[in-house]
Amino acid sequence: MTLKIVVVGAGVVGAACAFHAASAGMDVTVVDRGPVGAGTTSRGEGNVLLSDKEPGPELALAQLSRTLWDEAGKELGPDCLELEPKGGLVVASTAEGLAALGEFAARQEAAGVRVEPVDRVRDLEPHLAPGIPGGVHYPQDAQVQPVLAAAALLRAAVEHGARFRTGEVASAVTARDGGRTPGDRSTGGRITGVRTTAGDVLPADAVVNAAGTWGGEVGRRLGAPVEVLPRRGFVLVTQPLPPMVRRKVYSADYVAHVASSDTGLETSCVVEGTRGGTILVGASRERVGFDTTPNPAVVARLAAQACRLFPFLRGVHLMRTYRGFRPYCPDHLPVVGPDPRVPGVVHACGHEGAGIGLAPATGALVTAHLLGRPWRGADPAAHTALLPDRFLSPGGALQ
Repeated sequence: MTLKIVVVGAGVVGAACAFHAASAGMDVTVVDRGPVGAGTTSRGEGNVLLSDKEPGPELALAQLSRTLWDEAGKELGPDCLELEPKGGLVVASTAEGLAALGEFAARQEAAGVRVEPVDRVRDLEPHLAPGIPGGVHYPQDAQVQPVLAAAALLRAAVEHGARFRTGEVASAVTARDGGRTPGDRSTGGRITGVRTTAGDVLPADAVVNAAGTWGGEVGRRLGAPVEVLPRRGFVLVTQPLPPMVRRKVYSADYVAHVASSDTGLETSCVVEGTRGGTILVGASRERVGFDTTPNPAVVARLAAQACRLFPFLRGVHLMRTYRGFRPYCPDHLPVVGPDPRVPGVVHACGHEGAGIGLAPATGALVTAHLLGRPWRGADPAAHTALLPDRFLSPGGALQ
């Protein structure tokens, strides 16, 4: 029998889940309250990074995703994704920082990441400020245009028979199970479909929660809440320029800020060029709920940090800024896999700022869970650390 799957969320993660599930022959329907990629996906820089991840389950997911982005580029066409395998350069501002970066890179190299220590960083990026003691080049880092990538994946899913319904919010429809087996942690019935705001009931053998920053709310509606929280971030966009920044370039403290749980404002310099000539400057993180209020102080701090890294930016006009919410879990790992409390619910959310890079592997992993098959990751056990079980007490409640 063909599995009927409803994917809630048409961002890049939901699109990847739909693409992999439809490619595997499942009957897929994607529902979203807005158009493709209108949420967090449209507020990202398109990072496909290995350079910022400690060895562990997230890096394993990123390594598979890097391969799958290349495969998607071959299947869908790299121009559909604006896939640029341009590499990344992480720079340190002090000798101590460079030593710590070298230790971090050595751990990554042991896990299979290609790393290239660099003493003369201006050989790779001539417009960097003088006096930077060194850095590490990551040739596997890449970039996609996030909304184009989400649209291309969803379009390919539709070509495999998937359907997309926009402007609709979903809630669960459950049926009571006839009985429970010993050790069963479910708290209700099995998901049999979703009811949309249009009044329709879409039958489903499984519902994939790929709602990004709103994954916690969608999980609650499905009877399987997970702690997915918003972390606001700003990105600056310059006027179009001739090619000036060849790679994604960021300061070594970016990695520490990604892993931080501080509630206050954190900024670390991230600079990269785009195919259209604009330069993107980030990155900021702050826990302010869903507050969208513009913050000129954050913009000023990011601009100052970027100008210290690339002095030529002092004479460049800032064209616009945008902001969005990164969906994160308290342990800074995404939640990917079936929820034991409500059979039929599968989560695929909480990727924080890495959702674009991790989307293809997340879609492949969700599909593997749905089919009960092994996933393609190099570490067969890595995905277990991403399961929602880690948030649950022995009684099945959120810890």
